[in-house]
Amino acid sequence: MKFIAFTGLPGAGKTEAVNIAKELGIKVVSMGDEVRNETMLRGLELNDRNVGRIANEMREKYGKDIWAKKCLEKIENNEIVVIDGIRNIEEVETFRKAIKNFVLVAIHASPSIRYERLMKRQREDDSTKIEDLKKRERRELAWGIGNVIAMADIVVINEGSLEEFREKIKEILKS
Repeated sequence: MKFIAFTGLPGAGKTEAVNIAKELGIKVVSMGDEVRNETMLRGLELNDRNVGRIANEMREKYGKDIWAKKCLEKIENNEIVVIDGIRNIEEVETFRKAIKNFVLVAIHASPSIRYERLMKRQREDDSTKIEDLKKRERRELAWGIGNVIAMADIVVINEGSLEEFREKIKEILKS
């Protein structure tokens, strides 16, 4: 078994990397989906404020690695699994303890490129206001995502074309 986890700030390219994994037939477990599911179970609207609040609340109540533990419950003995959305060191440590072949991939893009992508993406819990995007980024940095990015086994810079990025990710997933 091999597990590849993607991390990065909002808009860096994690969703595109996950879509490539799905195209290749690789199982994907999304930490963000777990947070969004919990938000919906509570009958709350899916928006950045509610999703962020639930993510924080659950981390405070059950530990910083709660979302990693919830994802581990969904992982079976597949040959390759992609884990999307690691945000803190505790999650990395939980996965590394549970999974022998664990590779952490950080995807990086400059703030201006990320903000532009987020404003175009229009996912339910995305904002189209720059100040809201910066606030979300500060929240994720407070969770420790900067430390996670620094601990990555592989760093992919996503500043070029979509095709260049897709090729880099395919190479990682196939190796």
